[in-house]
Amino acid sequence: MRVSIVIPVLNSHEVVRRQLLHFQRIGLPDDVELILVDDGSDPPLTNCGIDVPLTLYATRDTRPWTWALARNAGARRATGEYLLMTDIDHILTRELIEAVRRFDGQKIQFVRQFAVLDKDGVFTQDHAVLVEYGLPAERIADRGLDIKPLPNNFAMRRDIFWELGGYREDLVEKPYPQGEDRLFKKAWQEWMRRTGGKVWEHRPMIYMFPNGQFCGDVDFNPHGLFHDLSRKTNRNMWHKRVLAGERR
Repeated sequence: MRVSIVIPVLNSHEVVRRQLLHFQRIGLPDDVELILVDDGSDPPLTNCGIDVPLTLYATRDTRPWTWALARNAGARRATGEYLLMTDIDHILTRELIEAVRRFDGQKIQFVRQFAVLDKDGVFTQDHAVLVEYGLPAERIADRGLDIKPLPNNFAMRRDIFWELGGYREDLVEKPYPQGEDRLFKKAWQEWMRRTGGKVWEHRPMIYMFPNGQFCGDVDFNPHGLFHDLSRKTNRNMWHKRVLAGERR
């Protein structure tokens, strides 16, 4: 297997259905596997009757914010030479998947823009639709659809992922945010300095549903597509910035 796509999911049943329709539409090459890690959803996730190659693994862990454990669980079940790590509120294109398939280096990072999969799993960046999903029209007018990259979205050689230790599992009981993404990025940067490793210069585009702080509230959940765990904690700098009137 060349590439293993690993996506942790909690209580996001409708967006899973849309994502599977999207994967069915774009097609997955024979050397790419899709692994959804159901991190304690109630009811459990299913393939929604959609004919797409899928491994669905249920952790049955109902504690809040256990996505570091879920990501590692997916990586343990992966057979691909490369792990493509992403989140259920992000959208992969066939072009991005093909870029990872062609890659023979150590790590790929992505650039991001906003987009939506509609109820039929059809990709769109229509501005009116993005506004309907909560993205402020003034944000689009001022800054377009670009978003800063996210450390949790990348493709990496599976052996390097485990050489870095995967995600820190001892942080799970701590309040949100636990910083597992920042610490994994730090481990990668230290590994690069030590080994002379590098990130591929070409950065494919990944897309994200508008939600959370981008829509003026860190818990903003368009059409109830995603889980309802709250991000409103004193540790969350974005919660503080939204309260102060800032948006990313």
